[in-house]
Amino acid sequence: MTAPASTSGTTARPTTPSRRDNIRPSGKRPGNKTPRAFYWMVIPALVIFFGLHTVPVLTGMFFSLTNYAGYGTWNFVGFSNYLNLFRDDRVLASYAFTFGFAIISTILVNVISLSVALGLNSKIKFKTGFRGLFFIPHILAILIIGYVFNYLFANSIPAIFSAIGLDAFATNILADPNFAWVGIVFTTVWQAAAFNIILYLAGLQTIQPEIYEAAAIDGAKTWRRFRSITFPLIGAYFTINMVLSFKSFLQVFDQIVALTNGGPGTSTESIALVIFRGGFQGGEYGYQMANAVVYLFAIIILSFIQLRFLQRREATY
Repeated sequence: MTAPASTSGTTARPTTPSRRDNIRPSGKRPGNKTPRAFYWMVIPALVIFFGLHTVPVLTGMFFSLTNYAGYGTWNFVGFSNYLNLFRDDRVLASYAFTFGFAIISTILVNVISLSVALGLNSKIKFKTGFRGLFFIPHILAILIIGYVFNYLFANSIPAIFSAIGLDAFATNILADPNFAWVGIVFTTVWQAAAFNIILYLAGLQTIQPEIYEAAAIDGAKTWRRFRSITFPLIGAYFTINMVLSFKSFLQVFDQIVALTNGGPGTSTESIALVIFRGGFQGGEYGYQMANAVVYLFAIIILSFIQLRFLQRREATY
């Protein structure tokens, strides 16, 4: 008779769960479920954006293919409106003026804003007061600023030059077709610099003071510290300022309406002003919608190219 095997002295192996036991049922985990409150915040915003932005854009693209005058009946004309744009001297002149104005203003506003931001970020007295003072132009309406500078260019500045005996400069610059753009650039840069200064200040304050102290110990001068430390570390702020400034200046409208209203003649007509006058005052709604579509894609493409180029430059700093 065989005795049963003894279990004494042996250790029982712990039972380990199989892989199948670790597999949980498919589906979302209860903890990862998105609260409904987020949908209640996103969906209304999406509906408003679609209704106030996407629908008007699509409607404008549709009417750009017609001869619609803004009232009455209309017929399809295909892409003839787009072809006629490139034969219209007034439209081409407005594009040349707008792009030239945007390039000059973008360069000036960023150079001035960065210079002022560097000064406001240094150890000077009344720093907080100066920051508030330089921010004031940003909170004022562009149209009001334009009318104020219109009065200054037409009355105050000529009177000052006449009083000091410089009669050659005692003229209204806005009445000169060759130099009226200078007054528009000056006004625009004065108002736009405030916002750019704030962004540059935000970037400058992210730089640790210890970095400058180490550079000073190594004998780096002011320009060397700016070129090798400051500018590379605020490269992202420089990129966003350049892109936002250029895009904003391409859409210039209020300053021109307040200062010159497109004159003298049509020497300072911007693209936006031509679209407004032709589309809502001149019975060229369909034609100017085609101009607006070209204008829209030009801004998108140029902003994208500018952003990609500047972002690549950031990687080389």
